[in-house]
Amino acid sequence: MKKLQSTLVLMALASSSAVFASTDFETLDVDGSGTISQAEASVAAQLMEQFAELDVDGNGELSKEEFSAY
Repeated sequence: MKKLQSTLVLMALASSSAVFASTDFETLDVDGSGTISQAEASVAAQLMEQFAELDVDGNGELSKEEFSAY
């Protein structure tokens, strides 16, 4: 049981570290559309907290220019 808990903790740390490391525009724009949707931004909690504020034109996506304020 203790080994399972340790494994789960390590997996959680690794995945959260990957999210923090991948907060550049190109990495978050998974579909290559040139914008970051809310679904794409959802992997970065801090970005999601600021999403509405950053989405200046209110279209539900972040352009490269809007993202640069992040």
